[in-house]
Amino acid sequence: MKVDVLVAEIGSTTTVVNAFNGIGTDNPAFAGQGQAPTTVLEGDVTVGLKGAIDSLSKNLQADEITWDDMLATSSAAGGLKMTVHGLVYDMTVRAAKEAALGAGGIIKMITSGKIRRTDLKKIQEIKPNIILVAGGVDYGERDTALYNLEMILSMGLNIPVIYAGNIENQEEVRLMCEEAGNQVYIVENVYPKIDTLVVEPTRKIIQDAFEEHIIHAPGMSKVRELVKGPIIPTPGAVMEAAKVLKEEIGDLVVFDVGGATTDVHSVTKGSEEVSSILISPEPEAKRTVEGDLGVYVNVNHVVEKIGMDNLRNEFPDVEELLADYKPIPETEREKQFVERLTQEAVLASLERHTGRLRYFYTASGKKTVAEGKDLTAIKYIVGTGGALTRLPQKKEILEKVKCHGREQELYPTKIATVLIDEDYILSSLGVLSKSYPEDALKLMKKSLGVGE
Repeated sequence: MKVDVLVAEIGSTTTVVNAFNGIGTDNPAFAGQGQAPTTVLEGDVTVGLKGAIDSLSKNLQADEITWDDMLATSSAAGGLKMTVHGLVYDMTVRAAKEAALGAGGIIKMITSGKIRRTDLKKIQEIKPNIILVAGGVDYGERDTALYNLEMILSMGLNIPVIYAGNIENQEEVRLMCEEAGNQVYIVENVYPKIDTLVVEPTRKIIQDAFEEHIIHAPGMSKVRELVKGPIIPTPGAVMEAAKVLKEEIGDLVVFDVGGATTDVHSVTKGSEEVSSILISPEPEAKRTVEGDLGVYVNVNHVVEKIGMDNLRNEFPDVEELLADYKPIPETEREKQFVERLTQEAVLASLERHTGRLRYFYTASGKKTVAEGKDLTAIKYIVGTGGALTRLPQKKEILEKVKCHGREQELYPTKIATVLIDEDYILSSLGVLSKSYPEDALKLMKKSLGVGE
C-alpha cells in the first residue's frame, strides 16, 4: 500500500508514524497510525522506525507500506544543551530563554551581568552544544556582552556561539570569533529596545543547530537520508501547528497533556487594554513545559499536588487505583480517575503559563499593572496529547480553563471555544506544515472539527 506522506515522530521512548493521503488535492486525509518503542539504546533508531511502520501496515491491513515523502520530528538524542549569558535577567536573559523554548534547546545555565571564573568552570563541566550570548539594547550598553564573549572564547572549547545582543557589537563579535577560530551565528538582537522581544531569528538558529546535533543519535543519519526537509525538534512541532492555526482561525492556546509533561503553547498578542499596562513584554508565541505534570510517568507529582486526603474524598478507592495504574485507562473508573489528574495538570499548567494583574497604592491612588502572558484575547482552547485526547470528558476538562480564573488572572474568557485534536496528529501536522502548509492546515481543521 502506498501513502503520499509519512511523518515519523522519533521520541525518547516511543516512535510514532502517521500516514497521510491526498496531499496536493482539495481533500487531504489522515490514513492511519503505527507505533513501536524507540531503539536508541539498541544502537539504531531505524529499528524502532521499522517497527512503527510494521505497526501501521498491520493497522491498515496492508502487506507493506511505501510512501512518496517522509518527514520527521525527533527528541531521541535528547535536547540541545545550552548556556545563556545576558546583561539583565529580566530583559535579555529572559528573551533568550523564550527563544530557546520549543527550538530543541535545554538551558543548563543562565548568567546575567559579567561572567565570573566560577561560571566558566561550570560551563566547562556542562559541555554545552551551543552558547548564547546576548545583552544590551541596540545602541545601548556594549561592554558586558563583549567581555562575556572574550571570557568564553578564552577557554578554547570550540563550541558554536550565537550572538543576539546589541547590534553595535556585531562586527567586533565576528572578528573575535574569527581570531579564536570559533563558529559564530550573528542574529537580530533578542531585546532590541525596551519592551520589545524578537525571538524568532534566534529560535531558527537554535533549531538548525538542533538538527545538526540530532544526527548524532544512533542511526539518525540514516533517517536524515530518508527524510525530506528538516528534522524538527519534537517540542517545537506543536508550536509550529499552533502558529499556522492562529493565522487561520485567530488567537489560541494549546494544552498538550502527556504521560511525562504538560506543555502549554499560546499564540496571542493579548488585549490592547492589558498591553497598555504590561510591565515587561511577552513573545506572541510562548511555550511552557511543566515537567512535573505528566499523568503517567509523573503521576505521583500530580497526586501530591491534589493531596491524598482530597483524592480520598473523591475516590475512596484511590490506593487501589494507584496500585494498578496503567498507561492507558481501561475501565470507566480508571478513566474517571485519569480525568481528575488531567484536570489538575491542565489547571496547574495554565496558572504557571498565564500572567496576572497586580494592584498597588500610590499617593495618587490605586494603580494596576499586568505581569506575564495575557490570554484574555484567546478565541480557541485546543486540546492535544495522548493523555487528553482519549478521555471521554476531554472537552469538559478544557471548559474549566475559562471559568477557573479569578479576577486578577489573565485567563481565557467565556467566549473562547474548546477544540479537540481528535486524531491526535497536531505535532505531525506541525512538521507537515513546513513542506505542505495548505494540506497541513486542512488536516488540522478536520481533526479539530473546524469548518472549512
